[in-house]
Amino acid sequence: MWNWFYKLASPPHVYRTATILEPWLLWPALALLLAGAYGGLFVAPPDYLQGEGFRIIYVHVPSAWLSMFTYVLMAVAAAIGLVWRIKLAFCVAAATAPIGAVFTALALFTGAVWGQPMWGTWWTWDPRLTSELILLFLFIGYMLLRQALRETRQADRASAILAVVGVINVPIIHYSVEWWNSIHQGPSVGKLDTPSIAGDMLWPLLVMVAGYQLLFFGLLAIGTRIQVLDREKQSRWVSEIFSGSDY
Repeated sequence: MWNWFYKLASPPHVYRTATILEPWLLWPALALLLAGAYGGLFVAPPDYLQGEGFRIIYVHVPSAWLSMFTYVLMAVAAAIGLVWRIKLAFCVAAATAPIGAVFTALALFTGAVWGQPMWGTWWTWDPRLTSELILLFLFIGYMLLRQALRETRQADRASAILAVVGVINVPIIHYSVEWWNSIHQGPSVGKLDTPSIAGDMLWPLLVMVAGYQLLFFGLLAIGTRIQVLDREKQSRWVSEIFSGSDY
């Protein structure tokens, strides 16, 4: 067990593992996304209230879920780096931030596209929308703080503290529709006892969520490799990789 944990702190081991996992994550993700998109666009019937406009949920819901999941993972990795001073934890956190920012921006954009015909406005200061916007600012602030501090250790520590403190916004996003008066639609997929979405609409959504999840981990593998190479660029094993030597 401890040997396995030790390997997680080994840059060469993590680099090799991420390289191996990358295609095994990205290709299945592509297949699932294509299957989910086909099911959402051509198999699922129109919603009886929203018509064809409901189909944007097949992008919006997975993006919104990944925005929160990604931030939590970034905060956990940052906390591990702070407590145990594991450099690779900071690498994972740094690699997670831009991916999370993209998913959050996509969730906000698709939500605005859906909201205009359904609510009659592109934006409203609804608790769910406002807290999701704050999440985007947290991702951006994390990345800007890392770039503003030239010394790597200082950047790791300062950005990690921001990530850990900002995680309090995630439960606010999740429970905002229950805690406050919100025009945002309440939970429907998670209500397994009394589901409020038909099965022929639900399965493409679940496939899309799985595809997005695998896509995230594939992108995280790429980002982690880049972060490891940047930190270890003076190391012998990195030189051997780029010189074509077997490692």
